[in-house]
Amino acid sequence: MNFMGKLSVAIATGGYIGRMPAAPGTFGSVPGLLLYWLMAQMAIPYALVLLAAVIGLAVWSAGQAETALGQKDPGAIVIDEIAGMGVVFAGLPFSWPLAVAGFILFRGIDIVKPPPVAWLERRFSGGVGVVIDDVAAGLICRTILGIAFAYLSVAPGAGTGA
Repeated sequence: MNFMGKLSVAIATGGYIGRMPAAPGTFGSVPGLLLYWLMAQMAIPYALVLLAAVIGLAVWSAGQAETALGQKDPGAIVIDEIAGMGVVFAGLPFSWPLAVAGFILFRGIDIVKPPPVAWLERRFSGGVGVVIDDVAAGLICRTILGIAFAYLSVAPGAGTGA
């Protein structure tokens, strides 16, 4: 494997987290919590630029890693989970209850793959095909969390006037 193949595999596997023998997608989603925390420290426009860069890197590295590993969407590729987790939390302030809720919700949606998530996964190939279903799952979760955050007062300090 050449340097670019090794680099793409290192990125796509989340620093080799995706090589965990069990539940690589779940373990691979954990760095998405770090991305959430980082984005929450930024003004929303900068956070969205960072998220777009992560999604772009995910598409590139996943596509290259598929070729380097000789497999279509191998379980070791987890950069798509990291990008999807970024979508879940885009524009939300950081809180541990929200992090746990979003993590569990995202893993559930990513595993079940309700429409249109499963359709998108089948419709596209290469790096886009690897990443697009996780971005869609992230959008579904972000919508659910946004509604909960706005209407069910699950936000930190909600109802306290803070």
